Amino acid sequence: MGYVLDFREIDRTQVAVAGGKGANLGELSRIEGIRVPAGFCVTTDAFRRVVAEVPSLDDRLDRLSRLEAADRDSIRVLSAQIRRAVEECVIPDDVVSEIVRSLARLGEQAAYAVRSSATTEDLPTASFAGQQDTYLNVSGPAAILRHVSRCWASLFTERAVTYRLRNGFDQRKVHMAVVVQRMVFPWAAGILVTADPITSNRKVASVEAGFGLGESLVSGLVNPDVYKVRDGKVTDRTVATKQRAVQAAPAGGTHMQGIEQEQQNRSVLTDEQVVQLERLGRRIEAHFGSPQDIEWCLVDDGFRIVQSRPITTLFPVPVVDDGENRVYVSVGHQQMMTDPMKPLGISLWQLTSPAPTREAGGRLFVDVTQALASPVKRTGLLDALGKSDPLLGDALATIVERVDFIRWCPDDGAGGVPAGDAPALIEADEGIVAELMAQSQASVAMLKREIRAKSGAALLDFISADLKELRRILFDPRSHQVITAAMEAAWWLNDRLQAWLGEKNAADTLTQSVPRNVTSEMGLALVGVADAIRPHPDVVAFLQHVEDAGFEEGSFLDELAKRAGGPQARAAIEAYLDKHGMRCVGEIDITRPRWSERPTTLVPMLMSNLRNFGPGAGKRRFEHGRREARKKEHQLLERLRALPDGERKACEAKRMIDRVRAFSGYREYPKYGMVSRYFVYKQALLGEAERLVQARVLRRKEDIFYLRFDELREVVLTHRSCDQLIRERKAAFRSYQALTPPRVFTSDGEVVAGRYRREGVPPGALAGTPVSAGSIEGRARVVSDMAQADLEAGDILVTAYTDPSWTTVFVAIKGLVTEVGGLMTHGAVIAREYGLPAVVGVEGATRLIRDGQQIRVNGTDGYVEILPQRDV
Repeated sequence: MGYVLDFREIDRTQVAVAGGKGANLGELSRIEGIRVPAGFCVTTDAFRRVVAEVPSLDDRLDRLSRLEAADRDSIRVLSAQIRRAVEECVIPDDVVSEIVRSLARLGEQAAYAVRSSATTEDLPTASFAGQQDTYLNVSGPAAILRHVSRCWASLFTERAVTYRLRNGFDQRKVHMAVVVQRMVFPWAAGILVTADPITSNRKVASVEAGFGLGESLVSGLVNPDVYKVRDGKVTDRTVATKQRAVQAAPAGGTHMQGIEQEQQNRSVLTDEQVVQLERLGRRIEAHFGSPQDIEWCLVDDGFRIVQSRPITTLFPVPVVDDGENRVYVSVGHQQMMTDPMKPLGISLWQLTSPAPTREAGGRLFVDVTQALASPVKRTGLLDALGKSDPLLGDALATIVERVDFIRWCPDDGAGGVPAGDAPALIEADEGIVAELMAQSQASVAMLKREIRAKSGAALLDFISADLKELRRILFDPRSHQVITAAMEAAWWLNDRLQAWLGEKNAADTLTQSVPRNVTSEMGLALVGVADAIRPHPDVVAFLQHVEDAGFEEGSFLDELAKRAGGPQARAAIEAYLDKHGMRCVGEIDITRPRWSERPTTLVPMLMSNLRNFGPGAGKRRFEHGRREARKKEHQLLERLRALPDGERKACEAKRMIDRVRAFSGYREYPKYGMVSRYFVYKQALLGEAERLVQARVLRRKEDIFYLRFDELREVVLTHRSCDQLIRERKAAFRSYQALTPPRVFTSDGEVVAGRYRREGVPPGALAGTPVSAGSIEGRARVVSDMAQADLEAGDILVTAYTDPSWTTVFVAIKGLVTEVGGLMTHGAVIAREYGLPAVVGVEGATRLIRDGQQIRVNGTDGYVEILPQRDV
């Protein structure tokens, strides 16, 4: 293979040779009925040969790879040095000869587009669009050779280097090909996207069009006409005022040119042309097998396609080949874990949950289509989900209103999410809760004893059988009855007390410091660990520098014990880990590192507790919450007795308060039991993985995280290596991390966003779901990583989501704002128990609220206000 390949010699498999853009153009040239301007590709072999002569390149690339993406100054200086060196390098004679011969074949003095085509560009998992350079209307061999060198050098622009650093691409493994393509001088040009860029609906195509070259649209220099197409019809049209267009300049390159007045408000394309273009797009999409972002030109005799790349920002749709319309609800938004999960974690959750779940983009979704199709089930589902998460409920209601989307079925139809009648309320009896918790604890203890003797396929079979025991405990009807009784009692109190007394969200105060809440106890217990550390200055000094110490995670507690007071501190931490060490951020994914595996994760919270609290603060806080709840109960009952028929009302309210106090704490225990069990499974599976590493079946024991449970069992049985599958899964997981999962979406790929439909939110305030009553002002701390949370007393935590592990942070804050969440999610439950005003489901909170801003959180009415900056 030489240094130059004609488009007709290239297909999509040759990214390593032609780069992403070149491979896609070669593949496009093979599609019947798609007209692609002729051209060729200067391959990555030519690039590698040239850069091999660049002085000190290896050393500079090493330095570049060690930089952080945020170190913009260093990236700017170093990338500029590399770029200059590459651009100044002499192209070898034999490479020049091949390029000149190809030009002669296509027309030596014709005009060409010279375009960068990196091996990480226009890929299914990363587009890198606009990261490297393109030059238009270049004529003559000397000019084209000069621009080929510029394209090679553009691999090291500051923006391209930064993009690679952020996306985890090795700077050494990225190479550059260059596309040289005959220019067309179109009357109009633009972009066709075969999925709606706003809603992600795969059945709606979007066309942007402008006069002249498409560069004006790609660069955002002019407003385009926009057309929407569905089922072969133009469904929407926006005609812009187009005052300018990019045209080819006579001396080469391009220039901006004014458009005559009478043309400025003319539609660029007719409906017939738009539909014709959409058909071409669907043909290209079908060939590539995924939605495409297509650049097109319109010349006298029809459309030319000059590029097509996969749309990497679309959230994938679950694969179901029955042709039916479907509706999916995010599991992660309910479980406070919207990050992608690894395959082992996904498969374990699917083996645990009774709901029909589908995987997409490394996340899990429940198919609620059949539940929505049944009038009775639909009512129950919308009511339950609407109470929990109004945005989710509103999105589903929006879909239901489209009478032609879901095929209705009789009420006896099976499937969907169970949404039947809740069990009858039971009287307050803490003995039921104690019995359920003891049953779970005894079962986990038995699991720990029995699993020790298992290995090989017998271990996988044992875990598979034990998952039935986990499901039995998780879905024990009595457990469901206790949780439902607490929820129904809280709703009853809020409804009745607002009607009778005008008291909003009264249950929020009544549920402070309820007994037997293992999650809230976890946060307060860490304050107790700080009490054990506080008397030992050497230990405190050691913990202050743990992040920079550089020792292995396993040696942390050993090093701690060497300090004066270290044995006592170690004992306190180990006692805490014995009860709570199976927890971590994103704990529903078994593959996530647990606190017992990385105890240093707790250090920032411990230091925060040392700064913000005095001795005994945890116990005092719990007692304060209990007193507040009792005081509120007394006040409410006295006010009720003063009403007409007050004794009856007070008696009914007292029964519901007792139920809330007796049962609310248990809400957190089933998940605690599940995560405890998962950690036992994980430790056993990693032991088996270590044996596979020793047998050279796996490279690293953590590679099992990229196998589904059944696939892992097959590897254990056969000892057959699956390196390629694991590499592919790792690459897919990296790409999933850049995606934002929707709450609700359809089989068309349409993301259906819900809205808050209520009055009373002040202008400019950010609306959300009120989950814990009260109003608080303070400094916003926008935190994405719990381990990096540097909180002070009085701060308001603003984050994307919180799961039970974040409870350790809650003790140091005065209020909570999250982007994801509902009335009964863990963060809401604990916020109420700690008495923290909280608003969840605030769309874009971490983007709209800046770290350090003063904000007001209204947890009673459900909104957040950004306050004016105060003069110091």
